[in-house]
Amino acid sequence: MSSFPELGSSTPTWFGDSPAWRAVLALAVVFVLLATTGWTAVRHHRPDPGPRQAALTAWEEGSIDGRELPDPEAGRATVAGFFGSLTPQQRAELAQRYPLVVGNLGGAPVELRYRANRIALDEARDTAKERMKDRRLTPDGRRQAGRLMNRFTSMMGKDRQILAFDPTGQGRAAEVFGDLTRARQVSVVVPGVDTNLTTFERTRQKNRAPVGMARSLYHAERAEQPTARTAVIAWADYTAPAGLGVDAATGRLAEDGAVRLRALVDSLPGGTDRVSLFCHSYGSVVCGVAARDLSPKVTDIAVAGSPGMRAESYAGLGTRARVWATRDSDDWIRDVPNLEIGELGHGADPVSAGFGARVISADRAVGHAGYFEPGTDSLENFAEIGVGALGSITCAHGTTTSCTSGTTAPEDV
Repeated sequence: MSSFPELGSSTPTWFGDSPAWRAVLALAVVFVLLATTGWTAVRHHRPDPGPRQAALTAWEEGSIDGRELPDPEAGRATVAGFFGSLTPQQRAELAQRYPLVVGNLGGAPVELRYRANRIALDEARDTAKERMKDRRLTPDGRRQAGRLMNRFTSMMGKDRQILAFDPTGQGRAAEVFGDLTRARQVSVVVPGVDTNLTTFERTRQKNRAPVGMARSLYHAERAEQPTARTAVIAWADYTAPAGLGVDAATGRLAEDGAVRLRALVDSLPGGTDRVSLFCHSYGSVVCGVAARDLSPKVTDIAVAGSPGMRAESYAGLGTRARVWATRDSDDWIRDVPNLEIGELGHGADPVSAGFGARVISADRAVGHAGYFEPGTDSLENFAEIGVGALGSITCAHGTTTSCTSGTTAPEDV
């Protein structure tokens, strides 16, 4: 449940004040969603495999100078060992031949992934340009192709560091700010609903899109600790729900996203000492599902504007990471009931007293997607979490001590 400009920043009046009435009304809304969107169709829909699947098939059948190529699922160490055994020319050849594989391959050299994704973006841009002229498409289809062509052109900017790119369907991507190869501390921004290639970045209200969120956090971390070896990843490399429909009300897409998020963390360069996750809206559902099996390098999980984390309490997450939660005063997500009935709903409110998260201030943040705006308490707190400056965090009630110690391990540093 990410940014929806058409909803504005005010609180929808969908639910009354009575918890029981809100629960009944929520179930009625869910029933209507299921009846009108087609529960069976949603559950059993299988999207077109797309260009990346074709690239993976070619990779599995390929070789380099007589050597078999590694299984893309082999893990960081195996993949890194393979690329470490190649010459620079061989690595460049693989990036050129299989850009949609190498550009998304955990364990491949980071700079090689950037190069491969630039090649893949160039190919996708050419495809989009041709689709703009395809009269078999509807006018809206041609306009969408134009939007994608502009997006791909932007992502090919000389200073862009695209860590992942897949044009299949609505598309996925990830971008790095900072030097990921040398970073000791890595922050990952996990966005929510309606995240895809066309919404990956924005010109207006830029800090409400994944790229702007991550860039804003990176600059805030650098301001907090200028000498810190830190990097921030805008991670839109999962299939997010489209709109406030059934997918947004269930954890199905979050489960797949959690697998991909764990893989990202596991594939980070070996010099990474600690990882912090910053999970917005439905992104907090992804982080909640992933929490139990995340690498111990993940020391902190911060959620903002969360509809729930698929758990009833901090203990239910099964993690030793510190869990931080925040919500600004006019975020409409507060009026979405925290229910979990079978596959529907996402559980308890992380900012509630009973959940057990460390509740931090979001003063000066406005609306559901304003948490990464410069000058907000939320962004300042996120930066302090990212660089480990926990003693400077402002808690929800204006103190600097009530949320920086407690039962959510590991110990404060």
